[in-house]
Amino acid sequence: MATTSRSVRHGSDDEDPTPAMRRLRRLSLHLLQPAPEGGGSLVPAACAGKRRAGGLDADAAALTAYLRGRHRKMQARVYEFYVARPELQTPVELPMAAHRDLCFRQMAALVREAGVRPLSLMAADPAEYFAVMEAVGGVDISLAIKVGVQYSLWGGSVVNLGTKKHKEKYFDKIDNLEYPGCFAMTELHHGSNVQALQTTATFDPVTDEFIIDTPNDGAIKWWIGNAALHGKFATVFARLILPLQGKGGEPADMGIHAFIVPIRDLETHAVLPGIEINDCGHKIGLNGVDNGALRFCSVRIPRDNLLNRFGDVARDGKYTSSLPTINRRFAATLGELVGGRVGLAYSSVGVLKVAVTIAVRYALLRQQFGPPKEPEISVLDYQSHQHKLMPMLASAYAFHFARAYLVDMYSEMKKTNDEDVTADVHVLSSGLKSYITSYTAKSISICRESCGGHGYAAVNRFGGLRNDHDIFQTFEGDNTVLLQQVAGDLLKQYQQKFKGGTLSVTWNYLRDSMNTYLSQPNPVTARWEGEDHLRDPKFQLDAFRYRTSRLLHSVAARLQKHMKTLGGFGAWNRCLNHLLTLAESHIESVILARFIEAVKSCPDEKTREVLKLVCDLYALERIWKDIGTYRNVDYVAPNKAKVCICFSTPWHTIAVSVLSFRPEPEPEPGPDAMLLCMLAGYP
Repeated sequence: MATTSRSVRHGSDDEDPTPAMRRLRRLSLHLLQPAPEGGGSLVPAACAGKRRAGGLDADAAALTAYLRGRHRKMQARVYEFYVARPELQTPVELPMAAHRDLCFRQMAALVREAGVRPLSLMAADPAEYFAVMEAVGGVDISLAIKVGVQYSLWGGSVVNLGTKKHKEKYFDKIDNLEYPGCFAMTELHHGSNVQALQTTATFDPVTDEFIIDTPNDGAIKWWIGNAALHGKFATVFARLILPLQGKGGEPADMGIHAFIVPIRDLETHAVLPGIEINDCGHKIGLNGVDNGALRFCSVRIPRDNLLNRFGDVARDGKYTSSLPTINRRFAATLGELVGGRVGLAYSSVGVLKVAVTIAVRYALLRQQFGPPKEPEISVLDYQSHQHKLMPMLASAYAFHFARAYLVDMYSEMKKTNDEDVTADVHVLSSGLKSYITSYTAKSISICRESCGGHGYAAVNRFGGLRNDHDIFQTFEGDNTVLLQQVAGDLLKQYQQKFKGGTLSVTWNYLRDSMNTYLSQPNPVTARWEGEDHLRDPKFQLDAFRYRTSRLLHSVAARLQKHMKTLGGFGAWNRCLNHLLTLAESHIESVILARFIEAVKSCPDEKTREVLKLVCDLYALERIWKDIGTYRNVDYVAPNKAKVCICFSTPWHTIAVSVLSFRPEPEPEPGPDAMLLCMLAGYP
């Protein structure tokens, strides 16, 4: 275990044998020597950290139980299954074809031998399903994506967009993997702009069929998981065309709908007539997933293959829908597909946990340099290393609780079908998916660098984690586009506030925080520097929310100003960076609120104290990162700004002490069982 402080002897240059060592020693004197009295230096933070760490004792079992909760047994079942089957573990070096074959065998074994039924779990208990996804991601991220394509996307589209007849025909065979399938939405020319997809599904009233066509190369379905090798069906998103029902007898375009299209023979696995399948080839990562391209040439499917929950076509060709407009139907369709986005946010947290665990454990074990004529010290004893890794460790905890909140809301959405909850889940999943995946991608690189040359070895996993996770920032919605959805909803809620309307549950805080923003900051509060004040959850959350309200008010004013000359689109583009910052600020507020609530809800006192400490680190480090915003409006006075960094520094040190403990052997296999990384080993 790392200690919170080290004694240092101030020797002469003669004690250091090389110029490099002499330079390092001189630098260390600048960093570690006590400051002159009254100098206001931040150096004493290390002593403060040691003092505050006293009496805290992390209980590994209690912390594990609280974090993994009721999903512990299911995850242990998954870990235990793969630990006992070394032939199903992914080796470091594996050709693409072999990796794809292994990935399918891993999924088939999970379903047919371990007896896990992912689609049944997703329908009955989404939280348990996502816990399984995290566990299989520990085996291989390609496996998690493969499972997600089969169950969240292909299975989820049938369950969520279809009706009783579709579930009766397909559910069990999707669940037991008899019907492997694809989710064919993205096209070569359109990904984020789903409403502009060009694939068509034209109804033929003579034969009672839909004719699926790819009108041009830009409409080829692209990057479709499971398509290149294993898929037998595809949910194809296409424009529903009704001939002779438009103005003047022209075809009527009813907008984007989803259709079940068989793509391979169920017995021979041969590609069916009219369908062209090409392999997208070797990728930067996720090479266990067989991505392919699909082209359709007058492929006929029965009318019943339309997934008709939100719109249907009768035998006579008449179109009916409970939703009056194309935009309403489109929004409802995408709203039901949000599970994939929830899954990516959830899985990204799992990837962050793995990367940070490896980096922190290695930093505890690795020793480099030290005081003259004394043993070398742990790399994690260096303040610079703590400042790299500990905020990421705190963020992993914060994201863990935020994703649990997201899954709870998603589960409520599935149970109630409440429109307001659905809208909240759509926006929150967009924001958390974007924010968490971007943060994880950056953190993996920092973790790799923190492990020096050894972190560059493929066996130590950082390369695989980075490459496999990289696409998380793009699929299921480009992160920049998703943040704009969050910003757009915030502006909508802002407008509602001033019209006297009701705010959605997630954005309720805007009412009070906007009132705070519109009044002047309290000069007394701005100068409070006490430890109790800085660690007060109210101060922390108020600060986060004040920043969001300030950004929201200012960008609304800018948009109004620029719309007069640039129009709506031009004004949005002129303010785009401001809007992205607003969205990120809001998501950070949501994350902190959930972390604070999780700390309060923890039943074990010692564990609660530990989590409170980590929550403080998360909050104060974020405040310090954006201290310019708070200083510019005098929300935080200069002396208070200095104290914020003073207090955030020892939290780094304390976190080393209370979270980097050596775990006791777990009663059943846990995430460590699949870590499989030499750098993360214990002495």
